[in-house]
Amino acid sequence: MEPLTVILNFGVFPVEHTCDGANRSPAITILGVKTPYLAIVMEDPDASRGAFTHWIIWNIPAAERIPEGLPTESILSEPITAVQGTNDSGKVGYTGPCPPQGESHRYLFRIYGLDAPLNLPPGADRIALGRAMGDVIRQYGEAAAAYGRSSEEMPPRC
Repeated sequence: MEPLTVILNFGVFPVEHTCDGANRSPAITILGVKTPYLAIVMEDPDASRGAFTHWIIWNIPAAERIPEGLPTESILSEPITAVQGTNDSGKVGYTGPCPPQGESHRYLFRIYGLDAPLNLPPGADRIALGRAMGDVIRQYGEAAAAYGRSSEEMPPRC
């Protein structure tokens, strides 16, 4: 399997990409793409009940940059075309880091280069995505970032 170089512009999540901010998906740079399609899985491996999936998105046409702030719709036509699945919060699209008060977690962005589009319905979960892309993965790369919340009481969000 050929490698992909995945670059986030941060090692610690800016608040705007978390539950404490605007909950916007971050921009991702992907170098070395040689396949026609990409898929992204963002997970928290430090979650207390096992890996927690924050975002799954697939059938992204090959690109060096995924823009930030993608809409939380199951089928995207702008600013990129793609299909999004249901995360472990039960929502479609991106849900940012939100560890318990007083904890810091790591978040992995796993990027897959696929040689064919996936025939998977919008809103599918991580397990269905894994099964669907099993035979078409040709490239892989990942990046990690952390996010922690102080143990001090956070003000209520409006």
